Amino acid sequence: MFSRNNLYLAYLSGIVFVCLCILIGVSVGSIAIPLSTSAEILWRTLWNLKMPASINETDVSIIINIRFPRVILAVLVGAALAIAGVAFQGLLKNPLADPYTLGVSSGSALGAVIVLYTGLSLPFLGNFTLPVISIITGFLTLLCILGFVRAIEKTLRTETIILAGIIVSSFLGSFISLIIALTGDELRQIISWLMGSVSMRGWEYSGLMFPFFLGGVVLLLLNSKELNALVFGEETAKTLGVDADKRRIVILAGASLLTGSAVAVSGTIGFVGLVIPHLVRLLYGPDHRLLLPLSLFAGAGFLVLTDLAARTIIAPTELPIGVITAILGAPVFGLLLYQQRKG
Repeated sequence: MFSRNNLYLAYLSGIVFVCLCILIGVSVGSIAIPLSTSAEILWRTLWNLKMPASINETDVSIIINIRFPRVILAVLVGAALAIAGVAFQGLLKNPLADPYTLGVSSGSALGAVIVLYTGLSLPFLGNFTLPVISIITGFLTLLCILGFVRAIEKTLRTETIILAGIIVSSFLGSFISLIIALTGDELRQIISWLMGSVSMRGWEYSGLMFPFFLGGVVLLLLNSKELNALVFGEETAKTLGVDADKRRIVILAGASLLTGSAVAVSGTIGFVGLVIPHLVRLLYGPDHRLLLPLSLFAGAGFLVLTDLAARTIIAPTELPIGVITAILGAPVFGLLLYQQRKG
């Protein structure tokens, strides 16, 4: 039974989990740093306190300048993909849906691949040309999908949105394949980006993503009750006073905002938005007032730990984080599909 106390407890447990994952993420690596030392460094840095003589300056530099920015970006990307996955699964009434269902990620990926292939660098943006163009192309993709659905029918039916997303995603994917086929020296860079990573991004990328992340999260959390109503169908939602078409567009916009910004800064990282919402739903039920915040925290912590595995499993070689999430997520996806069809 949902209650305000349950919500507070969900937020508290989620924050504790994410903080613990962050602490582990900045402590473990080629140079191991004790958890207590890492915690003190982060605490003193947060409050701008002087470091004691017992703390090595090298450890401070490793944590603050190298690991912490990477971990924070993993938190943002994981949280964005997970909460977007909840929204898409609830809105489309399909537990196998994820942030890549509607093709927004394909639009963002195409924009990024074009930038990598052409070496495009816009004035005043410089190194941020790639994520900015990627976010823009992701939104243009969503607008194209909604415009296409509107041209077909006046109401935004779930089935039509899914079909339109599949069509657009396949169309854009063919362009990505074409560019890859034409590449020369850029091939390795494009493939590396498509596999997904949060390494060597720095604070600037987190700062670029954060406004989009915050906007998308606020939109989804404010519409959690409406999402609950939409799960039971348009007629039920209307009897509860919910404007189905309007709310569907708002939820799609919020989820697409999160997906596009995540893809823009980290590349394609699959299965986070599929696996995390499903596991949280199994543990805590389908109420989106709890499911959204819990999935946000679970996704954040999961991607931090996954990134940790990607950079330590065969150190000093670093695996693409998208490879790790696919290895973990593909069997779960197969199990979900099997259970759904058997059910």
